[in-house]
Amino acid sequence: MADAALPIRLAPATPADVPHILRFIVELAEFEHLAHEVEATEARLHTELFGPNPVAHVVMAYMGDAPVGYALYFFNFSTFLVKPGLYLEDLYVTPSQRGLGIGRRLLSALATIAVARGCGRMEWSVLDWNASALTLYRAIGAVPMSDWTVQRLTGDALTALAGATSAS
Repeated sequence: MADAALPIRLAPATPADVPHILRFIVELAEFEHLAHEVEATEARLHTELFGPNPVAHVVMAYMGDAPVGYALYFFNFSTFLVKPGLYLEDLYVTPSQRGLGIGRRLLSALATIAVARGCGRMEWSVLDWNASALTLYRAIGAVPMSDWTVQRLTGDALTALAGATSAS
C-alpha cells in the first residue's frame, strides 16, 4: 500500500510524461485483457497529445514525484445540447495505489475542466465486469446508458467503408 503521507498531485501531462502514459496504456490494456490491441508508441502519443493539432489531453496523478495514474480525454459535441462534451477515454491508477481516492480525484479534475469549458456532459465506457470502477462511478452519481450500445468500426471494415464513399 502507498505511503499515505505522500501528497497526491494532479497536473496536465507534459511531453516528458509520454513514456509514463504509454506504460499506463499498456498496463490498462493488460488489465482489460486487450493488450493485443495496443498499437501506441511514444512517437505517436507525442504527436497526438503535444503536436501542432492535439486531439486528446491527459491529466497525470503523482504520489510525491512518482506518476501513479492518468486520465486521457478529448472533447466531442452534443447536437441535442448544442454544447461540447468531455469524453474520458482512459482512467487508470496503478494497482498498488488504488483505494486512495486517486481515481475520484482524476474524475473531479475532468469534471472541473468540463464545467470550465461549458460542456453539457462527461461520458465514458466501462467494462461490465469492472466492479470496482462501477462502484466508484455509481458513488459519484454517474448513470449507465442502458438503452445505448457502443458501436465500433475499425481496420478493414473502416477502410472498406471509406472506399465505398469514393466508389459511389
